[in-house]
Amino acid sequence: MKVTEILSNEEIKLLKSPSDARGWLAVATTWALIAAMFALVAWRPSTWTALVALVVLGGRHLALAILMHDCAHYSLFRTRALNDVVGRWLCAYPTWQDLPRYREHHLRHHKFAGSKDDPDLDLVAPFPVSRASLARKLARDASGVSGLKRVYGLLLMDLGFVKYTVSNVITKLPQGGRTKLDVLKTGARNLHGVALTNAALFGALWLGGHPALYLLWLGSYLTTFSVFVRVRSIAEHACTEQDLDPFKNTRSTEANWVARLTVAPIRVNYHLEHHLLMTVPYFNLPRLHRMLAERGALKNAYNAGGYAEVLLTASGG
Repeated sequence: MKVTEILSNEEIKLLKSPSDARGWLAVATTWALIAAMFALVAWRPSTWTALVALVVLGGRHLALAILMHDCAHYSLFRTRALNDVVGRWLCAYPTWQDLPRYREHHLRHHKFAGSKDDPDLDLVAPFPVSRASLARKLARDASGVSGLKRVYGLLLMDLGFVKYTVSNVITKLPQGGRTKLDVLKTGARNLHGVALTNAALFGALWLGGHPALYLLWLGSYLTTFSVFVRVRSIAEHACTEQDLDPFKNTRSTEANWVARLTVAPIRVNYHLEHHLLMTVPYFNLPRLHRMLAERGALKNAYNAGGYAEVLLTASGG
């Protein structure tokens, strides 16, 4: 079933209209919550406030990545320039993402989702797994092991040793004739934004008298962010069908406030809706979901009642 058989062209046009005000609101509230977590720990430093900050900051790393994702689709702001500039400097770079390279990779995912040519297939192909296997994966994420592996992989990509990807497939790039200077130039080109934005964040915390709080940003990137990325990835496509039809290869998941704070920021839980109309801005995805449901289009689609249900499905439950 095609979405044009369910919605009129006028409805689709209205759904796909971005809003600069809503775009800025999403970016501003994400950074406000990041600032609030630093302020919380500065105000009442303790194990418990640090743990709360690690959880919330991990969710904000994911929120920034999702905002970058929306900019990759040119759906966060009305103009391409604003999507590119804000998407790079306020969303992608602070959490070690790369908007242009991600855009190219991600659009191939949309084109080939549900097929063997999907560049993200390996992220979900192993599922379902046993509960013990899933527990081990999540434990590696929470302990920082997965995060350290991700950092190593990003360094190899940014220095030009392996091809860019957001999946686990490593493709080595030819190195014939490359000098150390070439490696340094490649690294400078790919890492300058990450370095500058993180230096600015550290500098702001240092000027505020709490430079050690930057460790929460790094720690959440290595731990809780890894957990949330895995859960979100599983929810979107794991344990669905190998078929190019989004109704058969993509899942949407209900998200309560805890999920929106952690694994499902910026309405990313409406993933089927996103694959049906990938340039619909985040704030219209719930509306699109309701319209599809009212017209009976979701009766046989993959919809989960929550992320716990998804994890049970992914672990053979």
